Formats: sequence, C-alpha cells, structure tokens
Amino acid sequence: MRPHKSSVPGSAPDGHLAPRPGRPRIVYSRDGTTGPANAQFEPARLMIVEDDYLIASEMEGALRDAGFEVVGIAESAEQAVELASAHGPLLAIMDIRLSGGRDGADAAIDLFSLHGIRCVFATAHHTAETRKRAKPANPLAWLAKPYTMQALLVVVRNAVQDVRASNET
Repeated sequence: MRPHKSSVPGSAPDGHLAPRPGRPRIVYSRDGTTGPANAQFEPARLMIVEDDYLIASEMEGALRDAGFEVVGIAESAEQAVELASAHGPLLAIMDIRLSGGRDGADAAIDLFSLHGIRCVFATAHHTAETRKRAKPANPLAWLAKPYTMQALLVVVRNAVQDVRASNET
C-alpha cells in the first residue's frame, strides 16, 4: 500500500501543509486571557443592538473574527428584548439611538431587569444625562463613536471577563 498523497499544493505526504521556502509560517495560538490552558474554551455569546446596518455588519464581522459568537443584531429596543429572550446572550453591545420609539438606555434597562444581561454602550450619545438614564442597566463600559474595531474588541473582551468573573462568584 502506498502512502496517501495530498492533493493540496504545498502539503506534505501526511496531509499537513508544509511551509514554503521564503514565506513565514503562520502559527495560531490560544489567547491565555480566557483561563487556564486546560479549560474548555467556550466562545462568548453576544448580541448587537445597532440600527445602522453598516456599523452593525462591521461589528459583527470583527467580533466573529475575534472568536465571539454573535447571536443576532437588533435594530430596536423591542427586537433586543426578543433576541435576548430567544438566545440568552452573555452580553449586549448597545447603541443609544435605535429605530422605534425607545432608545438604547431603555433597551439596556429591560435586558438587565428581565434577563440579567449587561451591556457595553458603543455610541456617539454619551452625555451625562444619557449615562444617568442608563445607570439602572449597570453598564460595563462606554465606548465613544467613532471607534476602531480594535478598540471595540478590547472593551468587549474586558466586559466578557468581568461578566464571567462575576458569574463565578
């Protein structure tokens, strides 16, 4: 019996990709910030509450690429509560201005009081009055627009760690 030859160009006879001369080899490693190395990694389930389609799509792509599970995108406070009821996310990323008659502060308060879901506000509307209105939602962070996707990921990772740590105690 002859060894199986891979049909993938540049692969070794055992099917693994062989490094090409002159090209750096990409090595993926686990981020040690999520817990001990032997712990089972479970991606955090997140929801996005944002009525701007382009911003929501960019956020969703960045979060998924970073290893988070995005359970859905809501455009209004009512959709946010429905989505949370159906999918039970760990965390919501929330804008203040939303479609419909209610805003992100209202949605965040509903998510927290009905489901215990906390949020990160990612918004251009972060005045003292808005923060005061949103305080009963016990938000984890405020990220001012415009922001980079890298800044969003840092804030979300920290918020996920905070929620997971508080759930362990």
